[in-house]
Amino acid sequence: MKNIMEREIIEQAKLDAAWDLVETFSGMPRWKPDDVNVAGNLITERLGAHGVPVTVHRPHIYLSIPHDASVSAGGETFRAKPPSSSLHCPDGATGKLVYVPSQKASLRSYTKNAENFFGAAGKTMGDSLKGKILVTDGFGNPALTALAEEWGAIGLIAINPGVDIHWGTCTTIWGTPDLEDIGRKPKIPVVAVNKETGTALIKQAEAGVEGTIRTVMEEGWFEQAVPVAEIPGTDDSDDFVLLHGHYDSWDVGVGDNATGDATMLEIARVLWANKDKLKRNVRIAWWPGHSTGRYAGSTWFADFFAQELDQHCVAQVNCDSPGCRWATSYHQTTCMAEMKPLVKSVIEEIAGQTPIFKRPNQAGDYSFNNIGLSSFYMLSSTMPDDIRAEKGYYAVSGCGGNIAWHTENDTLEIADKEVLLRDIRIYLLSILRLAQSEVLPVDWRMLTAEFAETLEEYQAACGDAFDLTPASAGVGALDAALERLDVGIAGGSVSAEAANAARRDLARILVPLNYTRVPRFRHDPAITCPPLPMLDVALDLKDHDDATKGFALTQALRSRNRVEAALRAATQRVVSAL
Repeated sequence: MKNIMEREIIEQAKLDAAWDLVETFSGMPRWKPDDVNVAGNLITERLGAHGVPVTVHRPHIYLSIPHDASVSAGGETFRAKPPSSSLHCPDGATGKLVYVPSQKASLRSYTKNAENFFGAAGKTMGDSLKGKILVTDGFGNPALTALAEEWGAIGLIAINPGVDIHWGTCTTIWGTPDLEDIGRKPKIPVVAVNKETGTALIKQAEAGVEGTIRTVMEEGWFEQAVPVAEIPGTDDSDDFVLLHGHYDSWDVGVGDNATGDATMLEIARVLWANKDKLKRNVRIAWWPGHSTGRYAGSTWFADFFAQELDQHCVAQVNCDSPGCRWATSYHQTTCMAEMKPLVKSVIEEIAGQTPIFKRPNQAGDYSFNNIGLSSFYMLSSTMPDDIRAEKGYYAVSGCGGNIAWHTENDTLEIADKEVLLRDIRIYLLSILRLAQSEVLPVDWRMLTAEFAETLEEYQAACGDAFDLTPASAGVGALDAALERLDVGIAGGSVSAEAANAARRDLARILVPLNYTRVPRFRHDPAITCPPLPMLDVALDLKDHDDATKGFALTQALRSRNRVEAALRAATQRVVSAL
């Protein structure tokens, strides 16, 4: 690390306060609303003990708290867990069990595509499931639940791949629903069972047996604490970096996400002690409602502070599941394209590894895509693939790859002190470089390169059926303007102030273009979309017959118009800074 000031600040990061919070949270279940508020108050007290000023917001957010579930079939009753937002069905829903095997690659799928779950069989499943209970492999996730509903199933049983049953959520609604979202609330009971129970239920399904799903849920509006620490920078700008993560968890949730809460606490402590060295403000927020509200806490913040975020937030950094045992690799590092050079430099310097990046899923607390915030991390460190294979672990979405994720087994042994300290320093250095840099370390030419690759892929998929050349030309024009901007910044003809404003404003245009379908300040469904999602109609354009081809081409034209207009607006914004 060449920067002496950075090195001095990074070396101040210690484990004392962080590990104490991990140990405390390891004895505190944090999924029922009252328990969550107790934990929020504890975070507030710990911040105060370090002299860090904190504001505690107390919004009312809509939550779905799972209490109990079971599956009965063939005279036996089996243990189950309902995901949050499952239909409350204490008297049970009864129907014939129908087992449909899913593809192994689909176990964690966030994409609402029947073929992703079931292969070619997914195209023809609809009528065969009406009035029946779908039994399949994987997790009871939103995309699978939405498909089961569309097919007329009266219930869904997800067979988890191991001995444990994982909690989760099954709604596509992002955060607290509004009048337009509420219709997507799941209307069927959903449960998860372990592999042993699943094997028994598959046999019952093959024998044509009926089954009954029972779920006990609690839904409603709950006041929840949202602690937010503010570390002021030294310039006169209101611009800030947002670091955030959830503090509610399933059961005691050590790896998901007590370690993240501890990471943010330690960063708040260190930054407060060095606030005179920061150029920009840093805001650190702890969210409730992640597990039982489908990111309701971060969504409330995005809604309530939308204008401030729009005008002044330079980037958001999500802190989820750092510091877990065996998580020594960075080959699944979540990052938007424009932030890759920054993240790469940090991980190489702190961990001595070159990260392998993954595109952010529509998951975690990425509640800011529709505002247009450049983003990185959600999951950072994870266990190497060979270690995971050696242990016989299946893929999960947190806890550094430990299959204790979203179970009662996510306890203190899931955390690792050495890994936690390294991850704290990775997060800290990332935030420092965003907060200290004279010119924001955002490389939009990384995104134009991604756009060019995406359009090439989409054009190859649709062939002569539709022309994406105008969109590709728009990408080329934007890239050329960005090159001139970079030259101007390096040569001093473009001021830091003008460069920063342009780079921030580009996020408001390009992030929604690459990650959303709905208008700004609304929230997309919790279903992961491909790059340039408005244009993904090109991927299956050739599959349309005469009955639907004209409609698909109309959609493609409208979508291309939106992409072209956004690229033109982005180019004009860059040119205005030159």
